[in-house]
Amino acid sequence: MSDDDPTRSVPRVVVAPDSFKGSLAAADVAAAMADGVRSARSDADVVACPMADGGEGTLDALLASWGVAPRAVDAPDALGRPGRARYGISADGRLGVLELAEASGLPTVADVAPRPRDADTTGSGVVARALLDAGVAEILVCLGGSASTDGGSGLLRGLGVRLLDDDGAELPPGGGGLARLAAVDDAALHPRARAVRWRLAVDVTNPLLGPAGAAAVYGPQKGAAPDDVAALDAALARWAAVIGADPAVPGTGAAGGVPAGLLGVLGADCVEITAGGLLVAEAVGLPVLLTGADLVLTGEGALDDQSVQGKVVGTIAELAGGHVPVVAIAGRVELDAGAVARAGLTAAFSIAPGPVPLETLLPRTAELVRETAAHVARLALR
Repeated sequence: MSDDDPTRSVPRVVVAPDSFKGSLAAADVAAAMADGVRSARSDADVVACPMADGGEGTLDALLASWGVAPRAVDAPDALGRPGRARYGISADGRLGVLELAEASGLPTVADVAPRPRDADTTGSGVVARALLDAGVAEILVCLGGSASTDGGSGLLRGLGVRLLDDDGAELPPGGGGLARLAAVDDAALHPRARAVRWRLAVDVTNPLLGPAGAAAVYGPQKGAAPDDVAALDAALARWAAVIGADPAVPGTGAAGGVPAGLLGVLGADCVEITAGGLLVAEAVGLPVLLTGADLVLTGEGALDDQSVQGKVVGTIAELAGGHVPVVAIAGRVELDAGAVARAGLTAAFSIAPGPVPLETLLPRTAELVRETAAHVARLALR
């Protein structure tokens, strides 16, 4: 049957991939998938919805979905040096997006030796202040890629909070100094800080403290030696005790403990920890887009067990609920057919044309995504 057969209904396809890290941004992956589908079915109604799981890349994915440009503000990096950070505001002005990695991420301090006890999130607090000044009603905090283990204390400093020792002197920046914390003064807290809804996008369930906590699990990735890990864990325990944060709450250990700090100081009435994939899906209106779809394409660089546990692919499958075929396209597929089916996916395909070295595959990622999407569309949309 030809594409111009008037008796055939127009298929609706939603493409909602994550980025292929180290290769293509989510928006570029979505564009390649859409091109592939259209090459197979020129009459298809293709809706591109770049996705992310709440970590690095979420800001770009949301900006692309909303069709708005990023904003920027001068903000210090994780070691207090001058820098500039982007942020986003939805077209209706209601939702603000703060990506922690922009001001407080590892790339901002990659040029110097790690200082795990000193790195902090003050720059992210400056970005948050800009969003509050802009009048947003809700702030989505994307927590991936942080360079610090400061419990979110720096972010709160950026909003006007003072952290004091026994003598009433302000503590230096960084998680290490929290060991000497005696009191928190929020008299100068931004007046709108508790008037907005804070939604914290996480893709981990780590608590704040202990062997599965922020310092022990993620500190070494930020340059923390064993003695740094022990010191930072003790400092975070002091932080939690002073601000009244429950260190056992799942997710409070994300991004060096930022959720613990925001919950403890701002309060659970306005702060919510949410699975990153689901939060982003809601922000871009994906549940509505899936209604009436005939096919959904998603994917990421490597499809493995973690992909179907709160990440983008798993979120898409969950939202589709078995009512529409969901096919994952990835650079590498590590799940067998049974695991793919249990995850709620119809099928999963690798873009690799054979045993190809990664360095050969990377420059061709867009082309191979496009070709794989075309194959899927030809099979699924006959």
